Amino acid sequence: MKKIFLGIVLVMLMISLTYLTSCKDKAAGKQQKKVEMQQVEAIENHIESNVYPLPTSVEVIRMLTQLEVGYIIGIANPVENTKKYFSSTTRAINLGVYGADLSYASLYNIQQEVINYLNAIRSLSNELNMSKIYNEELYEKIKKNFDNRDELVKILTFAFNDTYSYLSENDQQPLALLVVGGAWVEGMYLTTHVSEAAYQVAGISKVLLEQKKSFELFLEITKPYATDPSLSDFIKLLDPVKKVYEGIGSSLTEQNIKDITKVLDGVRSQIVQ
Repeated sequence: MKKIFLGIVLVMLMISLTYLTSCKDKAAGKQQKKVEMQQVEAIENHIESNVYPLPTSVEVIRMLTQLEVGYIIGIANPVENTKKYFSSTTRAINLGVYGADLSYASLYNIQQEVINYLNAIRSLSNELNMSKIYNEELYEKIKKNFDNRDELVKILTFAFNDTYSYLSENDQQPLALLVVGGAWVEGMYLTTHVSEAAYQVAGISKVLLEQKKSFELFLEITKPYATDPSLSDFIKLLDPVKKVYEGIGSSLTEQNIKDITKVLDGVRSQIVQ
């Protein structure tokens, strides 16, 4: 929704610029257009800084439900692990992880797990001053729409958008990107562990291949914050994933899926501890 809004705003601005510059002489028009283009870029950057940049984990996990694979109890990050996360970095990353786990439990209608992961998220979000997002009202909305997956996707997506926006608006863009990164890793981890032999599940290769673009986009949007130690350390953890994706083409082999699964296991084990 926010990405659509961004596109509409930019299109309208470009139309306005075209009209304005056509009404001026060429020399003055070129200078004016340069200034106005800078204004457009500034507005674009401001809008993009508050838009969740990737498909949310709930959108990825919805693909699993469409593949008709069952829910696996115990696969997600145990809620007890919240006690291990003391730094803002580990809290942000695992806020993303638990966001994916919440999506997983919600879309499979595992109500007790939903409660557990909401509590885990509340614990971490309180430490990051975001308690208003993951409140009782959110749980009631989820509970009310357990049988409506499309509505659940909207509810959870808005929650993730709000999380990202809150951190971005409070000059914590690196933390916002860590949330996104944690959610991406966990969403991929859940995808590659839907069975003991995920590569045999029809449709899994398509899901994993589609996430290559998301992964590359994530690396791209982190570049302006490369000097941030916590974010740069997280990006280094993803190097094995990058190498695997660089070695694949337009389709995935059984070995590709095994390789992706292996490197994700390694990355995930380091972030959930």
